[in-house]
Amino acid sequence: MFSRAVRPTARLARNLSTSAQNNAKVAVLGASGGIGQPLSLLLKNSPLVSQLSLYDIAHTPGVAADLSHIETKAQVTGHMGPDQLGDALKGCDVVVIPAGVPRKPGMTRDDLFNTNATIVATLADACARHCPEAMLCIIANPVNSTIPITSEVMKKHGVYNPNRVFGVTTLDIVRANTFVAELKGLDPARVNVPVIGGHAGKTIIPLISQCTPKVEFPAEQLAALTGRIQEAGTEVVKAKAGAGSATLSMAYAGARFTFSVLDAMNGKEGVVECAFVRSEETECKYFSTPLLLGKNGIEKNLGLGKLSAFEEKLVADAMDELKSSIKKGEDFVSKMK
Repeated sequence: MFSRAVRPTARLARNLSTSAQNNAKVAVLGASGGIGQPLSLLLKNSPLVSQLSLYDIAHTPGVAADLSHIETKAQVTGHMGPDQLGDALKGCDVVVIPAGVPRKPGMTRDDLFNTNATIVATLADACARHCPEAMLCIIANPVNSTIPITSEVMKKHGVYNPNRVFGVTTLDIVRANTFVAELKGLDPARVNVPVIGGHAGKTIIPLISQCTPKVEFPAEQLAALTGRIQEAGTEVVKAKAGAGSATLSMAYAGARFTFSVLDAMNGKEGVVECAFVRSEETECKYFSTPLLLGKNGIEKNLGLGKLSAFEEKLVADAMDELKSSIKKGEDFVSKMK
């Protein structure tokens, strides 16, 4: 009467592929949190993952025990506290970092900076020591600053590879796809809106003009749609009324990005995702654009493409805030002892 396993959604299903080399070790740092738990569940459900290493400062053994009972091949281990961080990371191919504190009503992503900057710097330092060649997928906000932090920490250890450090902005794309599909009566799994720039407020720049399939909106509706995509995180924070920020949709987006990275590492061709990375595409040192992924991370930056006049203005308006957030991250590491 019921199928034995839950069927994954169309967009995630395309990433649950039968690649030849499905033996990756993936670590989730912050695995006991609101994003970490559902993200770990999605990773456990994937044939792409053979070892799932879960780390947090509390509750990880329980989360690991719970997930280990699921009838999929990934072997789950739980690691708790700084003393066990090295063991969690040894031999990892991909590290996903949702660790950090969530936003509360009235907070901006930048308000999270002081707490999350220290957390990300500490975890990046451990990655540099124990799995320097792993793909690092950073979810912890503010991404516009935590990616420069991660990069600068890796540089201090002499192991920085800009093709392997990603700020996960996939939730912006997921939201853009969903909102466009709702307005146009389309199947959201078949909609693809590139989102460039950064991962906070007006630095989030959806390229509706490059949407597949092609869609058009009157100017007023386009402005409202763009604003909704930019402030969608705040929409969730308000709706949860102090109980947290986007966790389930972020877990989905984080899993989608991780599966794309693993597929590309396994040799699948044509894997494209947007992410906030070291970039030469604009005057900003870091910028999110569509990326062609390969076995060694970023194979090619596909750039901004042709922008409409409306989108060109969005890019121009985002530059000062992006540069400031990037500098804030770099300065944080330069002042670290």
